[in-house]
Amino acid sequence: MISFDRLPPQNIEVEEAILGGIMLDPEAMGRISDYLVSEAFYINPHKDIYQAALCLYQQGKPTDLLSITSWLADYDLLTRIGGRNKLASLVDRTVSAINIDALAALIMDKYLRRQLIKAGNEIVQLGYDTETEWPIILDQSEQKIFQISNERFCTNTEHNSTITAAAYSELESCSPIYPTGLHDLDKLIVGFEGGTLTIVAGRPSMGKSFIASFLALQMILLHNLPVVMFSLEMTKKQLEYRLWSLISVTKNYKHLGLLPLLSDRIRRHRAGKAPLTDSEFNSIAKIVGIASELPLYINDSRGITVSGIASQCRQIKAREGKLGLVVVDYLQMMAEDSGGNRSYELGDVARGLYKMGGELDVPVLALSQISRAVESRQSKRPMMSDLSQSGILEMVADNIILAYRDEYYYPDTADRGILELIVAKARHGETGTAAVLFDKSYGIIRNLES
Repeated sequence: MISFDRLPPQNIEVEEAILGGIMLDPEAMGRISDYLVSEAFYINPHKDIYQAALCLYQQGKPTDLLSITSWLADYDLLTRIGGRNKLASLVDRTVSAINIDALAALIMDKYLRRQLIKAGNEIVQLGYDTETEWPIILDQSEQKIFQISNERFCTNTEHNSTITAAAYSELESCSPIYPTGLHDLDKLIVGFEGGTLTIVAGRPSMGKSFIASFLALQMILLHNLPVVMFSLEMTKKQLEYRLWSLISVTKNYKHLGLLPLLSDRIRRHRAGKAPLTDSEFNSIAKIVGIASELPLYINDSRGITVSGIASQCRQIKAREGKLGLVVVDYLQMMAEDSGGNRSYELGDVARGLYKMGGELDVPVLALSQISRAVESRQSKRPMMSDLSQSGILEMVADNIILAYRDEYYYPDTADRGILELIVAKARHGETGTAAVLFDKSYGIIRNLES
């Protein structure tokens, strides 16, 4: 028996939880924007709030309380949705956005049921239209049902004709992959591509942080693209001093006559063991001028999460217009030590960074430790299975590069000054070893043929 006095399918509390989650969690919007449409909200103010969040997200801007409030105010919609107090109450009543995917699916279910009811009423009216021929009535009825069925498809699921056109357009526009400038490495992985996750792993003192700093500077110098570094191990100033040392011996600045600055030179000066000379101060002043002009951002928050990293990257991309590389040093420091399964926690971090890279279309370079097992083997060269909690990292990463210096274990080796970048996985390239020259005193890396 059909009752026409019942409320249409809806769930106001779930709508409020979704909106609160969007303003609470920077990653929430990326999880639901592909399939949750603003029309799915039953309450009109909720449609306006979600539309504001959707517009901000599509522009690469944060969807927090202040941003959405500002957007609604700019479009004279703030009063219509209930003012700032309405938005604040949505956030206050929300604990987390952990289940926002399931909540969004529920709202879409309610929306599609309302659409079915609407279509049913329209079909009933078509049935009373005796002046229209039956085949036309039937065709119009089928179209109304088909439109609802069609809305069930996730917008990320596309017919191959659409994908083919987009892929060809990418060829025409020459959507770039950015070479690292290390020739042997580029032969294997080609370069950094937006939406990919590259892991550089190694034992302590293999030069992982130096590699990351060098590749970050390469992205800036070779491609003039902004870079953001998240360091959970070293402070901003410690990274800055290392950057100064690297700049001092970089060929791009050779014409400035900079004095080579050892990577520990500033520390020795600060400790009073070897004060800087006037010549060194003058050279450092030039280096500071160079460094201050680089489109480089550094964050040393020890407790930063993947969602925090994503939020920072969105803001930087919105400010700069593009983002060339995101560096995270290092993965194990981000995995919470909550007494749970360490492998799962590390996997969540890796998956989160991989997803973020795809959403922002930016390459992500993450550093990782490898296990002590390599120390007990006769051959010290690391393998992919040596990655700490390797299973999930092997699955998620596009590229896995293992750093190895033979002289660390064998001081008399013939390969002194050689850094091996062992490409153990290359989803879009080839595995192999790229040998480069590495001077740890300055953190500089050069092609072997040079």
